[in-house]
Amino acid sequence: MMRWRAGLRTRVVAGFAAGALTLSASMALVSYEVTRTYLIAGRERSAVRSATFDARVVSAGLSAEHPDIAGMLRSLDTGGNRRVLVFHLGQWYSRNADTGASDAVPQSLQRLVSDTGQGIQRVAVDGSPAVVVGLLLTPASALYVIDYLGELDQSLRTLGWLLALAAAVVAAAGAGVGWYATRYVLRPLRSVADAAQGITAGDLSARLDPATDPDLARLSTSFNEMVDQLSRRIERDRRFAADVSHELRSPLQTLAASASVLERRRDALDERTATAAGLVVAELARFQSLVDDLLELSRGDLPAQLAPVDVGDLARRAVQRRNLPPDIVDCPAETRWTVDRRRLEQVLVNLIDNAVTHGGGPIAVRVRSDGPDGVIEVDDEGPGVAPGDRDVIFDRFVRGRSSGARGNDAGTGLGLSLVAQHVAAHGGRVLVLDRPGGGARFRIELPGVR
Repeated sequence: MMRWRAGLRTRVVAGFAAGALTLSASMALVSYEVTRTYLIAGRERSAVRSATFDARVVSAGLSAEHPDIAGMLRSLDTGGNRRVLVFHLGQWYSRNADTGASDAVPQSLQRLVSDTGQGIQRVAVDGSPAVVVGLLLTPASALYVIDYLGELDQSLRTLGWLLALAAAVVAAAGAGVGWYATRYVLRPLRSVADAAQGITAGDLSARLDPATDPDLARLSTSFNEMVDQLSRRIERDRRFAADVSHELRSPLQTLAASASVLERRRDALDERTATAAGLVVAELARFQSLVDDLLELSRGDLPAQLAPVDVGDLARRAVQRRNLPPDIVDCPAETRWTVDRRRLEQVLVNLIDNAVTHGGGPIAVRVRSDGPDGVIEVDDEGPGVAPGDRDVIFDRFVRGRSSGARGNDAGTGLGLSLVAQHVAAHGGRVLVLDRPGGGARFRIELPGVR
């Protein structure tokens, strides 16, 4: 099982997003804490000032002989967020005689006020945050102001959500910047990939412009030098193959003529000599076929000469050359495609020969159109092509396992390589599949031939 690995762009985008999220989250957290501390501290100072003012009013009222504590508390301007309590001679007083509010005053705060004369503490009253300020009025009296922080808490919650949303937006923006940065950075690499893909397809004229990016000038120059060397080497190999093939044709023709004389007089020879003569004739024929294939390969870099061709007629002629029944050709009435006649005829002949030699003979040759594209299929009833051979069977001098040991009928190993070369010249592809019911199916796809 292959382990998935993120690509460069994914890693860079994720890094930008993670960095932006970390930075924005840190800034949001710091901003929230600073704002929260500042607002709560300001609210506590305001509560202390209000409690100090209220303490003066209540202290003045307590100096009377029979103080009306509840009335004094009602005269205070507490607003809607504050509650004032007075503890006097062991009894709690409030504006509305709601002594149950004294439960909101912690015992620890009462002891602190009794010991030091003042104190402040944050508490939760009925699930809502509040701050309680206590001031000692007399040795037996104390005032407590409960300032509820519900609206402040709600504001802080809203601020927290806004900061979290801002962090998410910044992280998304960071991912966008990372995506743009990788797109910009990888643009020269895409140019290299496109050029390499063109070279793989046979376009040796593909080059990179060193002036596009000064930082990649060395890469572009090295790449172009590599392609130049590769082009020169391929050209040397092509010329060598062509020169050798041409040089071999003359002596081969002489040998073939001499061998034909031996073949005609084979009956006059003794058995051993006749057998040797037959082997010589067969090997010469195979050698001549190899030279012809090498010459054809050396012309493979020439552009295709496209013209309207009746492909169905080409298929029927290829079948007749092998003395096969014409009814194995299956094609519609109109199969005029724009192709290179010589190359496509060679493709059909080589595939049919391959089926005869290694596949037990062809059983179907189908020519059909798929929209603007053309499809040719050649089926045989042989053992098929092993999966391990399908990636290399179209290479030069490669024979599938089904061909067995090398013999007189083993072929040159160039037939399918020529097929792949001619199909590539049309911008198409050739592949081998399993035929339903057994055997192999060679499929050729030619784009835009109609």
